[in-house]
Amino acid sequence: MSDPAAPPSPPSPPSPPTQAERDELRRHGILLTSLEELYNWGRSHSVWPLQFGLACCAIEMIAASMARFDIARFGSEVFRPSPRQADLLIVSGTVTKKMAPQVVRLWNQMPEPKYCIAMGACAISGGPFKQGYNVLKGIDRYIPVDLYIPGCPPRPEALLHGLMQLQEKIRAQTISGPEAPRHLQAGGAPECAVPDFGAHDLQPPQNPEVWRPPTIIRGGGA
Repeated sequence: MSDPAAPPSPPSPPSPPTQAERDELRRHGILLTSLEELYNWGRSHSVWPLQFGLACCAIEMIAASMARFDIARFGSEVFRPSPRQADLLIVSGTVTKKMAPQVVRLWNQMPEPKYCIAMGACAISGGPFKQGYNVLKGIDRYIPVDLYIPGCPPRPEALLHGLMQLQEKIRAQTISGPEAPRHLQAGGAPECAVPDFGAHDLQPPQNPEVWRPPTIIRGGGA
């Protein structure tokens, strides 16, 4: 039996509305949102790519900005000629070891928050030129890659799909905590080391803060 003199327990906080309830309110012109959601919504629909291409995948990237595919529907039609005004680096094509330091420099010059898409087999792993002595086996050895678009070359529709996936990733980020963008985390976002031309290869061969060679565990004999 409860004590009538005891103070009443505080009411439980109301549960947040479900996505279905928010969609129903939106149809009536009522928008429920938060500062974090509004912040990420604005960033995800204003991703400006860098006007930069390397090889044949760049032709597909250019085609995505034309009237037939119209990348402007996603707010990314403003290809910036300067890395200091760009949000997205689309590595579209073969990355030779002679070009790799320049790509890393462009990445370092881009302000945070910034994102990288490896477009095509060459940018992901070296593609058909993987065994060549002069081709980098993936740009993710030196800079962090947020999205991989396979293909040789991938069509413009694949790039648009990748851009939509990047938008979903941006909208899922938080302002604080482990899921926050790099520039909002403790310590900020350090610059990536620019490789130098060594006697026989790039030095260092990869950025250990970004990429490490996989560990191969071989089973022992019976």
